[in-house]
Amino acid sequence: MAEILKPKNTNPRGIPEAPFIEKVDNIIKDPENEFQSIMSQFQQRLQQYKYMELSKQQQLADLNIKIPDIEKNLAVIDQIKESKNDEENDEVTFNYELNDTLYNEATVDVKNLNSVYLWLGAEVMLEYPLDEAVTLLNERLNKNKEQKQIVEEDLDFLKENITTMEVNTARLYNWDVERRKKEKSK
Repeated sequence: MAEILKPKNTNPRGIPEAPFIEKVDNIIKDPENEFQSIMSQFQQRLQQYKYMELSKQQQLADLNIKIPDIEKNLAVIDQIKESKNDEENDEVTFNYELNDTLYNEATVDVKNLNSVYLWLGAEVMLEYPLDEAVTLLNERLNKNKEQKQIVEEDLDFLKENITTMEVNTARLYNWDVERRKKEKSK
């Protein structure tokens, strides 16, 4: 039985492709001794796929927060750079988010502003010159967009395999019900 669940193919990240059971009789030779074990293994694989799906959904949710944040940061730096070139305004007023529901206003002397501070994570903040900050943020934005595409591909792959395993499990169950009916009628 272990042969049926050994992956013949995997996606590029190593997630195994679910087998499709064409005919249950081909994989269960001794129903009394094999059925429970086989059914258990299929249900276990289905649960593994569902767990991976939850993990990928969380990754996607995190990326869907990070990407707009990076884009906002890039927009602010672009506005600062534009304001530095504007001869009329020495100061720019920004509204910025302190918390989910808390905003504050700051007036910045853009003529003397040559760097910004960026949160890098794990309670780390570093100062970067404007051009280096743009480069770093663009690199992170591209990396996160690539990662998002990979996670979405994995989610699609997992959804297909979850469906296949649900069908397999239903076919196994129905096969066993039919087998027991036939035995009872004998």
